[in-house]
Amino acid sequence: MSRAEKPSRRTVLAAAVAAAVVGPAVTAGVAEAAKAPARPVDYRAWTTHHDWRCGTAKGVRAVAGARPGVAIAAPAGTTDYTDPHTGTTATWEYATWTSPVHRLRVPSTEAIASWNAHTPAGTWLQVELHGTYSDGTETPWYVMGRWAAGDQDIKRTSVDGQTDGRSTIWTDTFAIDDATTGLRLVSYRLRLTLYRKPGTRLTPTVWRLGAMGSDIPDRFTVPASTPGLAQELIVPRYSQEIHKGQYPEYDNGGEAWCSPTSSQMIIEYWGGRLTPEQLSWVDPGYADPQVDHAARFTYDYQYGGCGNWPFNAAYAATYKGLQGVVTRLGSLTDLETLIAAGIPAITSQSFLEKELTGAGYGTSGHLMTVIGFTADGDVIANDPASPSDEAVRRVYKRREWENIWLRTKRYNATGKVVSGTGGVCYLYFPARPTPHQRRALAAVGVR
Repeated sequence: MSRAEKPSRRTVLAAAVAAAVVGPAVTAGVAEAAKAPARPVDYRAWTTHHDWRCGTAKGVRAVAGARPGVAIAAPAGTTDYTDPHTGTTATWEYATWTSPVHRLRVPSTEAIASWNAHTPAGTWLQVELHGTYSDGTETPWYVMGRWAAGDQDIKRTSVDGQTDGRSTIWTDTFAIDDATTGLRLVSYRLRLTLYRKPGTRLTPTVWRLGAMGSDIPDRFTVPASTPGLAQELIVPRYSQEIHKGQYPEYDNGGEAWCSPTSSQMIIEYWGGRLTPEQLSWVDPGYADPQVDHAARFTYDYQYGGCGNWPFNAAYAATYKGLQGVVTRLGSLTDLETLIAAGIPAITSQSFLEKELTGAGYGTSGHLMTVIGFTADGDVIANDPASPSDEAVRRVYKRREWENIWLRTKRYNATGKVVSGTGGVCYLYFPARPTPHQRRALAAVGVR
């Protein structure tokens, strides 16, 4: 088995539905779901100089240039932060930027924030979300992540225990507690807090800040898509399994490293490389040390693993000229659109061994990279849950693969109803996409 997530993560979101879905109701639900339209998703990001000037600034300035962003100008004040993972308390200067209110085109049951930033040593950032419910009441300010590219100043972390009894933060995901009530998130603001050591001129610079909201219909199966592309991208192949037992402090390699292994494959597809100096901390006896590096620098100290989705996207964007986002796609046609533009994708899926021919394992959550399609429309994936780098390239049956990726409900090995990932996807792409790439990204809702 390979996993991207701890067993406690997100599976609780299916609990209420699991209790209600029995016998004939399941059959009816499946039939109804098969007729459902593509999953509604609204991804919104702030990336332009105009965007950064439109927010509410307290101590920050908009940075112009080829890659506009926001950075500290004059700090708004100082604050103490006690790192829960080291117990160390330090004083930091801070400044904030708050986005305008974004009214979701899709009143949503879930939302996931993601960001791209440069955080030199001595700096870090926090991302928060504040929303309005469909009944007019408001959420608290929820922390969606405390992040730095390095791990010497703070330990990057999600924040557990955040709930108002109507919605909850599950590691990196805002979720309505009981979607059957009809309650939805209809709008939100994002607040960015930039931190630096007092008395310095250091600053984080954030180039992209956004969130994906979605209201995904519950379904055990999805409509079959029609093949429309035969093309394969040449993407480096790395196995997570050859790292089994490496660095217990970063979740012990092997099955726990599917997310950073997938991230590193696509980063290197785009030309991202690490220097010998950057890799000097890795045991020289380990093959593919860049995978160990990716695990260390995506590791979420609260979650206790490397599968935090926004942390992986932010890690990708630490490589020069790359952007990373977390979103949801609605079909294999969306993936074909991206592949045709030269953009591979990292997808999250869960399945029993019998549900994916040729995988040889089952999983409660696993990341792999989609790199193309065969002439018959089957999915070509670099699956890191392989015994060697040479075995990573796999071909999976189209119908099986699209179902395990896009469904929102499934049966686990004991017959219990649990959640599916509903088309979650990481997209890494150039900071300056070609016109073809820009059109492909826009077609799947990413701008």
